[in-house]
Amino acid sequence: MTRLRPFWPASTGDSRGVAASGLDDRHIPYNRRMSTQRPSGILRTFPPVFWLANVMELFERAAYYGLNSVLAVYLTNKVSEGGLGFTEQSVGFLQSLIYAFTYVIPIAGGALADRYGYRRMLLFSFSILSAGYFIAGNVTAYGAVFAALLLMATGAGLFKPIISGTLARTTTEENSGFGFGIYYWMINIGAFLAPLVVSVLKGFSWRYVFIASALYCAAMLIPTVFLFKDPPKPENTKSLREVAHSAAMVLGDARFMLMIVVYSGFWILYFQNFGSVLWYLRDFVDATPVNRFFASFGIPLKFDAEHVTVVNGGTIILLQVIVSRIVRNIRPLPTMVSGIVIGTLGFLCLAASTNVWIFILGISVFSIGEMTAHPKYYSYVGLVAPADKKAVYMGYAFLYGVIGSLIGSSLGGMLYGSMLKPLVGQPGAAAAARTFWLLFVVLNVVAAIGLIFYDRVFAEDTPATNEKARKIMLGIYTLLLVAGLLFVRSALFGGAEVSYKTMVQAVIMLLLGAGGAAVSLRRR
Repeated sequence: MTRLRPFWPASTGDSRGVAASGLDDRHIPYNRRMSTQRPSGILRTFPPVFWLANVMELFERAAYYGLNSVLAVYLTNKVSEGGLGFTEQSVGFLQSLIYAFTYVIPIAGGALADRYGYRRMLLFSFSILSAGYFIAGNVTAYGAVFAALLLMATGAGLFKPIISGTLARTTTEENSGFGFGIYYWMINIGAFLAPLVVSVLKGFSWRYVFIASALYCAAMLIPTVFLFKDPPKPENTKSLREVAHSAAMVLGDARFMLMIVVYSGFWILYFQNFGSVLWYLRDFVDATPVNRFFASFGIPLKFDAEHVTVVNGGTIILLQVIVSRIVRNIRPLPTMVSGIVIGTLGFLCLAASTNVWIFILGISVFSIGEMTAHPKYYSYVGLVAPADKKAVYMGYAFLYGVIGSLIGSSLGGMLYGSMLKPLVGQPGAAAAARTFWLLFVVLNVVAAIGLIFYDRVFAEDTPATNEKARKIMLGIYTLLLVAGLLFVRSALFGGAEVSYKTMVQAVIMLLLGAGGAAVSLRRR
């Protein structure tokens, strides 16, 4: 079968869009056709709005990655240390919903941009992004922080399809590969540089980190007002009703959803980089050797949580092109499995030692696995999706991020709070930390084996494979319903007071279980 170019939009009519989500868009797709023109000549083929959109992406991603490189630490640090003193469990729950929201909102965001105009939606998204970041840094109550970050996530979700759609409409078949390469580099530069600024700002006040992110987004209101012009609008845009219909069709495809569930195992590990990895560095890793190394060159660096994102982004910037060339002609599945295995080795490094250099090696190795596996995932989706609906299915390939963030952040927070936090400074901490990371290693191994099994049994689109997948997914949805009911019981009767966090988790499980079962049975 022919491999398709990845990154169709979820809700616009343009056939050359990009992935709508906000957390996984830092990798150059392997199969984008690169122009044979000289770079100096091809640069002149892009209109001004193309460059403006890339600058906006740079600033928005700087705001996002800058804050999220330290958010989990700020929220859980002691009040006496400038933090808010929340528990790791509560922060994991918060992050799971916030990150999942940034994946879901773009589904409707593209259709809203087509209806109300890109410029108008940019003004709205930058406004609520700025407000969300600023408010989150100036409130201390858990509910208020949650609401502010939810506002930020809404703005990020609405922003993403506008920029990806703008790039899709201002590039051609001849220059799109180079154009989207610029786009991905802008994202990684933002992810690399912003945390370095954060390392300075948080030395004065945590509030400055939030203010900086707010200012990055607020500054983009100026070029939006005076310079941005809506790109040409295609004729075949989709309404919100059509988007909802497409979503129901994809969610009801049990074979496709089974693939999403299996691949999500890898992304449960990815989301540890914004939670448990940062807490582990704070509580168990002595960064003194790294600090001394840089001090020997006259660089006053203090290795801290924000540098995890710097290492991740820097590794991708340095090695993405090399990795892309190595695996360019290798089939998607072996490449994906190899990337997952490499990512597993990264977490094995975390399990092996608390040495800071091993820690950095682990983050770098995981980043190599990430940049190896993920771009080929979109090629694999093109192979698995029904032949007549490939473009539609590509628009919902990001669903792995919804599952990965919902489970990954919550699981990481829960396990860290129960397994590691009580042992900080205690003799048995090293053994507990090893067990903690090995749990995620096992999960990643299961994901790799699951992908191989899926490819052998379910990859081909036939009535038999669809029926087998439907039965498996119905079993998963049933487990979600049972788990949801158990969580309801725990929320209502598990303590002296009602646990509203547990109740929210129960509602999510019940909705996913009931909704999934309903659409699966409907397609029978």
